[in-house]
Amino acid sequence: MSKQTQAKPSLRFGQVVIGPPGSGKTTYCQGMQEFLTHLGRKVVVVNMDPANEGIPYSCAVDISELVTLDDVMEGLKLGPNGGLLYCMEYVEANLDWLEEKLKQYSDCYFLFDCPGQVELYTHQNSVKNIFSQLAKWNFRLTAVHLVDSHYCADPAKFISVLCTSLSTMLHVELPHVNVLSKMDLMEQYGKLAFNLDFYTEVMDLTYLLDHLAADPFFKKFRHLNEKLAEVVQDYSLVSFVPLNVQDKESMIQVLRAVDKANGYCFGDLEERNLQAMMSAAVGADFQFNSYPFLIVVVTHSDSSGLMPNIKIYRRCLKSTSVYSFIERISYAKK
Repeated sequence: MSKQTQAKPSLRFGQVVIGPPGSGKTTYCQGMQEFLTHLGRKVVVVNMDPANEGIPYSCAVDISELVTLDDVMEGLKLGPNGGLLYCMEYVEANLDWLEEKLKQYSDCYFLFDCPGQVELYTHQNSVKNIFSQLAKWNFRLTAVHLVDSHYCADPAKFISVLCTSLSTMLHVELPHVNVLSKMDLMEQYGKLAFNLDFYTEVMDLTYLLDHLAADPFFKKFRHLNEKLAEVVQDYSLVSFVPLNVQDKESMIQVLRAVDKANGYCFGDLEERNLQAMMSAAVGADFQFNSYPFLIVVVTHSDSSGLMPNIKIYRRCLKSTSVYSFIERISYAKK
């Protein structure tokens, strides 16, 4: 009797949420879970942090059932950093456990809440190998790298953040979205030297270096800072999306960037809903199949104020974006 070919797992999309300790990864996962659930996505949150205690969100898969940092530190007499490295190596060696847990959720959108130790994403290979294995299991993931926005208030720290973000992007090898978190607390850290676009778009860093050189302590390190800035700008990969997890529009901006990065597209029900709304908007039967990649989200009018500026994305958020699009189409037809 011939062996049956093992069925390939269904395509699953999601985010791996990474970043330094205290950057808001768990809060982000909680907020994004609630936001996506409201939009109609079936969301599964996977806690990949063996040191994460008191999880505030509904957790479908918890790596602490396999290994915990406290047990490793006590049993192997390791410190927090060494213990966490060992934990992730242990997870890598027991990926069959993780695979069995994830198999239970075949038609869901995944959020992986990952540990906060920077070395895991810049030097050590265990987490990178886990992500690679997830890709082999037919996961299409985007790395969402959270960075606390207060670093923008300190030029030296911001240059350090840029280097860390670039190193993480190159090491992790996933579609990547860098996020400046806790934007609602930004004013508490003092006035920024430049406007927010300078930091999110990572514009000409020579201006930042000039500002940094005004501090006598950093003046002698100007040449080093120049070389670090050159590395960041030569790669031209790092940019940021600002995030206030309590603001819906801010969450939409992050989700658009993530969905565009990993190619998330419609399910059948969402496609039918959009087709019905598009038909109502244009006053005719809109054949969605004729435009397989046309996912329309609305935006601002052009400089004349007469025509809508329509952007194309992989994903349309069903509520305000679609209705705003319909309103603008109706306005343009008048």
